Amino acid sequence: MQVASLGALQASRIGLGVMGMSAFYTGAGRDEAESIRTVRRALDLGVTHLDTAEVYGPYVNEELVGRAVRGRRDDVVIATKFGLVSHSGRPGPDSTPASVRAAVEGSLRRLKTDHIDLYYQHRVDPGVPIEETVGALSDLVAAGKVRHIGLSEAAAPTIRRAHAVHPVAAVQSEYSLWTRDVEAEVLPTLRALGIGLVPYAPLGHGFLTGGVRTLDGLDATDWRRTNPRFTGGNLARNLHILDQVRDIADEAGATPAQIALAWLLAQGEDIAPIPGTTRADRAEENCAADTLRLSPDQITRLDGLPPASGERHAEPDMASIDR
Repeated sequence: MQVASLGALQASRIGLGVMGMSAFYTGAGRDEAESIRTVRRALDLGVTHLDTAEVYGPYVNEELVGRAVRGRRDDVVIATKFGLVSHSGRPGPDSTPASVRAAVEGSLRRLKTDHIDLYYQHRVDPGVPIEETVGALSDLVAAGKVRHIGLSEAAAPTIRRAHAVHPVAAVQSEYSLWTRDVEAEVLPTLRALGIGLVPYAPLGHGFLTGGVRTLDGLDATDWRRTNPRFTGGNLARNLHILDQVRDIADEAGATPAQIALAWLLAQGEDIAPIPGTTRADRAEENCAADTLRLSPDQITRLDGLPPASGERHAEPDMASIDR
């Protein structure tokens, strides 16, 4: 597995998002043994970057990661997030310094580690100046509890303000063949500052794998049942994107998921996507994209795919991003 540079942090170019093992998607939490086997298989394949958050579950996803990396902690870059759970009694998102200090102690305990490699603010808190939050994170770095800091779904001006207080290693934002918003302002800002990009949902919440052509078979609680790109007729309208990805996959002797990941990797060595899965065979499929090279013509055709129909999140979630 090749390596990506996230600021001063080195991590595998393809990571593993473990959220879906515990929350939000069909089958989450049903088979912990298989989830742990998937994490360990990914590590065997060269994945070093595992992504979780205290809000996933909540809490149980971090506990799962702690169990999965037992005996292999030194081989892993553990990334987790704070800010969507309040630890100070403040309603709603909470990135006050007091809450940050409490959050990190809980994450360290659940992950069974003495440090977090990459600690993200999960969403920018409009009630707390970013300088105050990053100041608290800087103190955690000085104390050895955190190695590198990150932001998630932050706007370019916020990233600059945060980076002026303490170096930001990575920004995590949605980025894929059907979500390219970061290309306008965020990605140029990251490159100007030497910050890496960690695309979450690089497979379009499963859409770009080809495995979700209808909502049939999804649990009633599956997050996609309320996502605008999967509802209101948009899922059917978006299938033409998948069909074009599948055509290129057939040419390349690959799967649609591998094409989607290979396209992201072709965007630069500072990009490290974290596709999620609960299955070891899917982890193997995703990791194989590291060796897939798309032709210039294939990249041009993928670049030219039409935008997806529907917002990428429901209205309340859209209000919390790009701040």
